[in-house]
Amino acid sequence: MSLISQGLGAVWSVIYLTENISEDGQAKLFPFAIYPQTESESFWRLPPIDLAEVWRVPQSSFIARLLPNNITEQFEIEGSDSRQPPAETKQLILPLIHQETFIGLLVAGREDRKWQAAEAQQIEQIARTISIARFMEFQYHWTQDKLALQENLRKIEHDRLDNLLHQLKNPLTALRTFSKLLLKRILPDDSNAGIVKNILSQSDRFQELLEQFEAESGSLPEIDISDDKNLPLLATNRENVDRSSFLLPTSSMAELDSVDLQEIITPIVNTAQAIAVEREIKLINNLPDRIPLVKGNLAALREILNNLIDNALKYTMAGGKVQLDLKTNRDDMLGIAIQDTGVGIPQSDRERIFERHYRGVQAQGNIPGTGLGLAIARELAYKMQGEIELISPNNLVPDKTGTTVILWLFTVNNEQ
Repeated sequence: MSLISQGLGAVWSVIYLTENISEDGQAKLFPFAIYPQTESESFWRLPPIDLAEVWRVPQSSFIARLLPNNITEQFEIEGSDSRQPPAETKQLILPLIHQETFIGLLVAGREDRKWQAAEAQQIEQIARTISIARFMEFQYHWTQDKLALQENLRKIEHDRLDNLLHQLKNPLTALRTFSKLLLKRILPDDSNAGIVKNILSQSDRFQELLEQFEAESGSLPEIDISDDKNLPLLATNRENVDRSSFLLPTSSMAELDSVDLQEIITPIVNTAQAIAVEREIKLINNLPDRIPLVKGNLAALREILNNLIDNALKYTMAGGKVQLDLKTNRDDMLGIAIQDTGVGIPQSDRERIFERHYRGVQAQGNIPGTGLGLAIARELAYKMQGEIELISPNNLVPDKTGTTVILWLFTVNNEQ
């Protein structure tokens, strides 16, 4: 406003802005700034203007409506009954537009001389600057509203998760207690002893996951998004959240442990065997009794093998088979292969099959799933510098159906 008045000689100027971005042309224009402004004539007294009026009313009479009384009264003293500025008053009315969005009006006038082309260009640049600033303000508030909404939804989901975890503890404690009591009452040579031990083992694993998840979920500090200084912290913390850190605390190969795979595989196969019998699937375990030690994380490897074997059983129909084999055809790595005679993975799905929540054609079938098993397995394998190889169709049966998934890991003697 100072530049327009002092630099360009405008005797009055007013900026009107829309309250919000409107696409239907129904926005109202509200006074934002005025020059000159006196104690008796505040721009707050200027009435809002309907945007539609800008295009309906003749410019001369419309400008009079945009001006405060201390200016229009001068016109009345000169004998104008219509409160229109005298003919010698040179006024400009410029729309404030950015990215095809109407934001407001800049109105300015002077009486001593006409506006020159260079001066009009300067005012147009001022109008563009105001438009950009106002548009950026709109964008800022829009972003703030979206962040606030997302944060509110996150808190709601966090509360729901807290409630779920709390409600799971009681039945889990009861299940573990009943398993221990049942195990005490069963004879060692009873064929059901293994089943009870598996129930207790899975219950212990469930409790371990719950405890680790609760500990990890409390590690993120709460960030007040109302403070602009915290916005970069919000983005940084959200981007650095490790989806699987509660399963694998470190991704450094040097800090991983030497793991006996049989310690993990035996209880998993025992549980899988019960599921296979129920589904009329033949589970064949060709793994040797002694497997070389591998570098990894016990909890992460247990999660990977659980997911891979569960997938194989899930997508194999009754009468089919799932087979576990040891692969040593790589000099520096050892592979655990899970082969099935299931439906296989179409060529069109193979590039995206490891994406989170992607199920491809299986999403339209009647087999339930979340599309997370393979994504989690590969993520954890990469953190141990391992690899998951996918072969579909495999060579387990003559007609080339089914899938083979191989978990490749470094052995203790061949670590890098």
